[in-house]
Amino acid sequence: MVSDIHTEWVWGEVIEEACVTHFQHTTVMRTEVIQALAPRDGAIYVDCTVGAGGHAEGLLEAASGATVLGIDRDPSALAASAERLARFGDRVQLVRGNFADVGKVLESRGIRRVDGLVADLGVSSPQVDDAARGMSFRHAGPLDMRMDPDAPLTALDLVAQCTDDELAEIIYRFGDERRSRRIARSVRRAYSEGNLLTTMDLRRAIVRAVGPARVGGVDPATRTFQALRVAVNGELDALEGLLGTLSSILNPGAMVAMLSFHSLEDRPIKHTFAIRDVWEPLWKKPKMASDEESFDNPRARSAKLRVARWLGELGERD
Repeated sequence: MVSDIHTEWVWGEVIEEACVTHFQHTTVMRTEVIQALAPRDGAIYVDCTVGAGGHAEGLLEAASGATVLGIDRDPSALAASAERLARFGDRVQLVRGNFADVGKVLESRGIRRVDGLVADLGVSSPQVDDAARGMSFRHAGPLDMRMDPDAPLTALDLVAQCTDDELAEIIYRFGDERRSRRIARSVRRAYSEGNLLTTMDLRRAIVRAVGPARVGGVDPATRTFQALRVAVNGELDALEGLLGTLSSILNPGAMVAMLSFHSLEDRPIKHTFAIRDVWEPLWKKPKMASDEESFDNPRARSAKLRVARWLGELGERD
């Protein structure tokens, strides 16, 4: 379920336990996103996943009279973007919240509609690299996986609440893992025996079920970790919520840019933009990162950028 809206201004405030210097993130396909949105003076844009502020910075630099509302549920990200974007003053507003609630966020700020929107989906590099977040089996850490550290459900909580069958369904649905039943039984067994506390424990349980062999260079734990993270953070529910809200928050002709990193994210975006009476895709196929960018930033290799123009008309309430 998508969590209730939780917003807070960050200018002039101290965000507890947010270490700006450790939130270092390389913006994916920044140039392509800014060129596609073509910012203009006087326009209002939303960065639904402001992160370290790379895309927001690009928008603000490209049009000196534009304003950006940045949303993120990670207070560390907001602290980093606040520092990076401070030079733009009141041209940027930063709000802590879930982008599925973008309509409520805009309404609370007195903004009816916007002229463009960008969403860089999935987990950020700083979140993956921080062992304390428990996002990756490359770092020993607690089984947490929350993007919002104040969210009530951790990955360990999720495993504890699920039956074998329920956990298998999560791993299959959100990880596209065909061996989900074997993995679920092994993970649940490790939990019942008191041997499931860390990311390393989880990986060991997965390897016990399917073996250590890599398939096409992919670690056997990759899909299960993705599935649990997506479920813990309600990522697909949030994306569906955002896509369903777009028509009520966009001005006619507004551009929407969405970066996805796996097919579960890309599929609903593709289907939404395929509604041709209200959407005009900028390209027939998604744009991929250049070889140079992928070499410099390996995270960009799986990125797909889809951009479309909203052709709908304003409703009666406008």
